Amino acid sequence: MTRPYLSIDLDKIEHNAAAITGLCGRHGIAVAGVTKCVCGHPQVARAMLRGGVDSLADSRLENIDRLRNAGIEADCLLLRLPPLSGAAQVVECADWSVNSELAVLQALSNAAVQRRVHEVMLMVDLGDLREGIWPDDLLALAAQAVRLPGIRIVGLGANLACFSGVVPSEHNMQRLVELAEALEERLALRLDWVSGVNSSGLELIASGRMPARINHARIGEAILLGRETIHRRPWPGTAQDAFLLHAEVLELKRKPSRPLGERGEGAFGKRAPVEDRGAMDRALLNVGRQDVQAEGLTPLDGRLRIIGATSDFTVLDVTGAGGELRVGDRVVFSLNYAAVLAAMTSEYVKKRPLRGGTVVEREL
Repeated sequence: MTRPYLSIDLDKIEHNAAAITGLCGRHGIAVAGVTKCVCGHPQVARAMLRGGVDSLADSRLENIDRLRNAGIEADCLLLRLPPLSGAAQVVECADWSVNSELAVLQALSNAAVQRRVHEVMLMVDLGDLREGIWPDDLLALAAQAVRLPGIRIVGLGANLACFSGVVPSEHNMQRLVELAEALEERLALRLDWVSGVNSSGLELIASGRMPARINHARIGEAILLGRETIHRRPWPGTAQDAFLLHAEVLELKRKPSRPLGERGEGAFGKRAPVEDRGAMDRALLNVGRQDVQAEGLTPLDGRLRIIGATSDFTVLDVTGAGGELRVGDRVVFSLNYAAVLAAMTSEYVKKRPLRGGTVVEREL
């Protein structure tokens, strides 16, 4: 059976990377291109590098391994806190990693002594309440970490706008700079990187209000989908359609819009409200929740409307197409970040990277 597929326009990703790195470069900020949404896809990583990113970052060691096995030699940052049980693998695989736990730093130290110096970015929590050392505890932990052999503290970072949605601001970025300078003064070290923002920080950078000492950003969504992540607005000069999902019509029938009989919960534990719109043309597509987050899909044909999805099917109201659609036709969707992440992760969705309009790799 022909699977749904995700077309990936590498030229648009390269273009977006050039636009974002150009902006950041004018403000003295190096960019790590984040590949976690695309599962470390080598073709996407290469497009980011051609667009000017200084390094790559991913949250999964498996993805960094994939980049290495594809021959990509760019520095790779492990963007998720390392597991204590996997310290040796982290040292072997990643050039540097983000950290917040002394026990893990000690394990990295023990593993690195046997191999090479492993670089570390300490993460501090500025209020988003995800990962990071609380500011009051930063100096004490860093004072112990700086004495560990085999590791070198090269940066201080913070993550915002992911868990609690705290917006990067001139105030919290200045707080990060103050913490970095306090570390340097108290511990007699020089930090190479003060990493303040992800795609949520573009407006602050563009406004010129980003403190000058912030010199590193981890950017994924703005490069892949051309959007800042505070308001999800398109970023000027970027493309929003580098990723498109193509699904096939399996069934096309005229049926009532309102279910018949007593209703209980659906397969995913919800009973969705149903509007009685009379008889409608309904299409079943060969993509479902096992492949993609249906709520993150938007049909490119504005006459089509998603009604819902189950594990294996997405159901569309295609009445507005006036009978033009046929069984076997393809319906094309734009995707948000969550939908791209799910589709890239699904083994049931083909990936078709394009360069110059030509498929450069049939699938993963």
